[in-house]
This record gives sequence, structure tokens and C-alpha cells, in this order.
Amino acid sequence: MDYNRVLHLATYAGELMLQSGAEIYRVEETLTRICTSYGIQSAQSFVTPTGIIMSITDNRDYVMTKVVRINRRTVDLDKIARINDLSRRISSERLDLNYVESMLEEIKHSAKYNDKILIFSSSIAAGFFTLVFGGTLRDFFVSLFIGFVIECIRIILNKIGTNSFFINAIGGATSSLIALISTTLGFANNTDQIVIGSLMLLVPGLAITNAIRDTLAGDLLAGTSRASEAFLIAVAIAVGSGLIFTVWIKFFGGSSI
Repeated sequence: MDYNRVLHLATYAGELMLQSGAEIYRVEETLTRICTSYGIQSAQSFVTPTGIIMSITDNRDYVMTKVVRINRRTVDLDKIARINDLSRRISSERLDLNYVESMLEEIKHSAKYNDKILIFSSSIAAGFFTLVFGGTLRDFFVSLFIGFVIECIRIILNKIGTNSFFINAIGGATSSLIALISTTLGFANNTDQIVIGSLMLLVPGLAITNAIRDTLAGDLLAGTSRASEAFLIAVAIAVGSGLIFTVWIKFFGGSSI
């Protein structure tokens, strides 16, 4: 058995899971399951949201270690589920390494939702969140437009590699500006409901959930890191939105708020 290749494939699976937003304990469990399924005596991993350190010991007590740096993260629950399922198949069937590698490549390059679906979904989500928070039908249609604009901005900025803090700040500013203009011109009724409903698109729900789950699982470093990430995203949203409100109140007196 080529233990070096097993180590490579295990960390590759973990890398894909982290890039897709998986919890730390799930990644470590997957790494260990893959390695032990191929007869490795000892497999130890240390995983953080931005990196993987894994060490294995073969039957000759020879230690091999690999470090993987995670530079980008997104949300793709389908990839997490498919890799998790693959690791369980490896455990029960001891799949051929070539097959495992081909499956991981297939999962990595699997088709995502296209931009049109993402834009449409964001618009619908923003609109109905506004209704949930007490907005009117006019507010609903304004939020539909804001959701469309925010997702378009996010797609464009992601393609040029803009960091998430700036993206969320721009999103918060855009939401507040359009809401204020729409209520001033009489297209909508409630600025606050529109802004709150639209900003729900930017709320770091997965980061907050993973921070809690990792902390409860005993991964205190990962839990703290994810909580800090969620806090910084919230700060970015507040900075963008607050800046627009501050300028608007200063120059227009806040009559539409």
C-alpha cells in the first residue's frame, strides 16, 4: 500500500471539505477514517479553518507529515455530503485509490448553481425576509431589487478576488442606500424593514453555526476562529450600512428613516 498516496488523498478530501465550509470535527473524522481504512496504524490530524496538518505512521514506524494551506472558503454543502459519503464507502469497501482520486476530482469540479439561479434566489430571499420583519408589499419589491443588486456585486467582486470584509461592507452600504432612496421617493414605506430583510443575505449564519458546533465538539481554536470571522463580517455589514445612514442623516436630516 502506498501510504504516501493515502496521505495525499486524505488531505485532499479534507481540503475540499474545508473550502466548502465543513465543520472541523467532521474534517478530522474524515481524514482519520480514510487513513485507517487503508491499514495505517496511527493517523493524527490538526485542522483549523485555514489549514490542515496531518501525520501518519506506517507499519515500519515511519512517520509522514503533510501541511495544507486553505486560501479560500465558500459554502457548498453538497460537496461536504458527497465527500463524507465517499469516506464511509472507503471504510466499508476499501475502494481502489485510483477510483478515490477520480471521485475527488469529480466532486471538486462538480457543477455549481449558475449565477442566474443565485441572483434569483437572493432576490426572493431578501424580499420575503422583509415581509417576515413586517414590511409592506412595496417594501417587498424594493428588497427584491436590492437582493438582485447585492448578489450581482458579490459575484463580480468574488471573481476579481476581493476579500469578504470589503464585499460585506459594500453589500451593507448598497442595501441602506437603495432603501433610503426608495422611501424618500415614495416607492417604499419602511426603510428599517427593507434594510433588515436585505442584510439577512449577508449574515454569516454558517460561520456562527460552525463556531458553536466546533466549540461544543472541543475544537476551541477552530470555534474561536470561526466566531471571530462571524464577528468581523458583522462589523463589515455595520460599517457599510452605518456609513450610508450617517451621511444621509448629515445631509438630508434623516426624514425618511
